[in-house]
Amino acid sequence: MNIRTFVLISAAVFASACAPKAPEAPAAQPQAATQPSKAVQTQTQEIKINMDILNNPAKATEKAPETFKVKFNTTKGDFTLEITRAWSPLGADRFYNLVKAGFFTDIAFFRVIEGFMVQFGIHGTPAVATAWRGARIQDDPVVESNKKGYISFATAGPGTRTTQMFINFGDNARLDGMGFSPFGKVSEGMEVVESIYSGYGEGAPSGRGPDQGMTQSKGNAYLKAEFPKMDYIKGAELLN
Repeated sequence: MNIRTFVLISAAVFASACAPKAPEAPAAQPQAATQPSKAVQTQTQEIKINMDILNNPAKATEKAPETFKVKFNTTKGDFTLEITRAWSPLGADRFYNLVKAGFFTDIAFFRVIEGFMVQFGIHGTPAVATAWRGARIQDDPVVESNKKGYISFATAGPGTRTTQMFINFGDNARLDGMGFSPFGKVSEGMEVVESIYSGYGEGAPSGRGPDQGMTQSKGNAYLKAEFPKMDYIKGAELLN
C-alpha cells in the first residue's frame, strides 16, 4: 500500500514521484480504544489528548464552526491559523477534529522546501499514524488559491486526504488546478512558519529528508534519531 503523501509541483512531477512502498506491517498496533485521555503542557495551555479518537478516526465527526482560529506552539515560536469552513468544508471539519483530539502534539515539520511549502501531519506514534492512514476524506472544490500563508491538505491523488497538510511559503497557484483546496490561512506569525528548519529539504530517495515509510512505521523515534535539527509542533489549541 502506498502510504507516502506528496505535495506536488506539477503534473509531470506527480507522474514521476511515486512513493516507495512502506513495510507491510506497522511498528506497533493501535492501542485499545479504552485508553483514557491524557494531557501535555505547552507554553500557552494544557493540551488534552483524546486517545479514544486518535485511535478511532471514525469517531472524529464533529462539524467545525464556520470560522475558527487555532494557535500552534512550535519549537520556533507560535503562529495562528484562521480557518474558513466555506473554503473547504470537509478539510476544515477534519482539521477541527484533529485539533480537538490533540493530534498536533509533538508533530514534526518533516518536509520543508524553501520558497515552496512546509509539510506536516504524520503522527509521531506509529499506532496512531496507522489508524489514520486509511481515514480518507473526499475532495473539496478549490475555492481559494494556494497563496502565501494558506494551508491545504496534501494528497496522493483524488480522495486521499487524511492528516498531512502544508502551508505555502509563496504563491503556488499552480496547485489549484491539481485539486489542493486551502481551508485556512496564517493570520499571525508567518515569520515563525518561514523560520522552520529547512536543511533536510525533500524526503528520500530524492533528497536528504526522512523517508515517509519509515516515518509512518517508526514515528518520532526515527525522526529524532536521524534528523535532530527538525522542528516540531508542541501543541495546538482552539482559540475562543
